[in-house]
Amino acid sequence: QVQLVESGGGLVQAGGSLRLSCAASGRTFSSYAMGWFRQAPGKEREFVAAISRSGLSTYYADSVKGRFTISRDNAKNMVYLQMNSLKPEDTAVYYCAAGRDSTVGWRQITIATIGSWGQGTQVTVSS
Repeated sequence: QVQLVESGGGLVQAGGSLRLSCAASGRTFSSYAMGWFRQAPGKEREFVAAISRSGLSTYYADSVKGRFTISRDNAKNMVYLQMNSLKPEDTAVYYCAAGRDSTVGWRQITIATIGSWGQGTQVTVSS
């Protein structure tokens, strides 16, 4: 089981950018596909982005495609979410997440397949 800690959230104006970071523990970090999820007040937690174990493959929710970029640095046990052209509807708590085990591939990252969650970091986009 990996331990995850997010950072980088904050308040930004619409059109601005933020970079979220997720620090992961464990020597087996590269065995896990990773993802970012978010949850706005009164709404269900939703998928944002996922990345393969190698970092070579990524996919995104349609709502963020073209604006957000997920990346990872396995040598540093880090996952990132670069968020550009932010909109007020992006306001949410953002969670870093790891697949339950190495059998969960990057295209299978969903709430149901997550084994580890970070504590969340608040992103607020003002209009």
